[in-house]
Amino acid sequence: MQLPGHDRYDYSALSKRPVYDWPGGKRLAVCICNNVEQFAFMSGMGSDSAAIGGPQTTRNFAWRDYGNRVGIWYMFDLLDEWRVPASHNVNSLVLDACPDIVERIKARGDEVIGHGRTNAERQDGMPEDEEKRLIGETTEEITRVFGAPPAGWLGPYIVQSPVTADLLHEAGYRYLLDWPADDQPFWMRTRKGRILSVPYSIEVNDSPALVFRQHTAQDYEGMIIDQFDEMLAQSARRPLVFTVVLHPFVIGHPFRLRAFRRAMDHILAHRDDVWITTPGEVARHCEGLPEGIVI
Repeated sequence: MQLPGHDRYDYSALSKRPVYDWPGGKRLAVCICNNVEQFAFMSGMGSDSAAIGGPQTTRNFAWRDYGNRVGIWYMFDLLDEWRVPASHNVNSLVLDACPDIVERIKARGDEVIGHGRTNAERQDGMPEDEEKRLIGETTEEITRVFGAPPAGWLGPYIVQSPVTADLLHEAGYRYLLDWPADDQPFWMRTRKGRILSVPYSIEVNDSPALVFRQHTAQDYEGMIIDQFDEMLAQSARRPLVFTVVLHPFVIGHPFRLRAFRRAMDHILAHRDDVWITTPGEVARHCEGLPEGIVI
């Protein structure tokens, strides 16, 4: 029996890969990955706080809008308090809708990652020409607003079509976050070259954990701490990438933010032992390593 497969990358056992360091001789990279999303009013796709797959309503639109109006501002203040960088997966349609968010990201100097036009749609079912247009419009808008194109991409709902990686490479993207297959970056093949896959957690991710699996804020706090502690121990043997994934309309509610604050205080107690960075910096470091180190 032969199962359907792909030709994006070959199997690679973690234990047999070359060992390398992150900057400063560190072995664990820590990335805070935030999502800044725009949704259609009472149409398209979108999460619901109480019912998985529930219809689009005024209530769940307003719940998601809380993230851009309130939750992200709590988060920005915490990030400033901790003096840590962050990356932001940005829907391009949010840029004109929420200009204050743009200005705060610019002032902080954070990384901006392409995240489609809106999370009211997903690209995996689109014809190739339509998906190419989605990627192009997203890239053009982010470039217009921030003055430079994004180096990385995360598709809405973390999905790809059979040609997404090809289209991203051809549009000038250097890395993607949509393939949660590893705790190390690895190279993927496209029809015209290669693109780097950078780790991005779907487990230590507030949306599936707190919305879809209905974990508590304290459950999520424990997940972050346990993931970090175990990866810090494992990183004595090899370089790893720890990511915590956030959505302001989820984590930005104060009772959840308090739990996240405790988890981050735990991580930052090890600040001298880890490289606190962004996915783009991880990609840049890997690109500068000798050929064959990252496989």
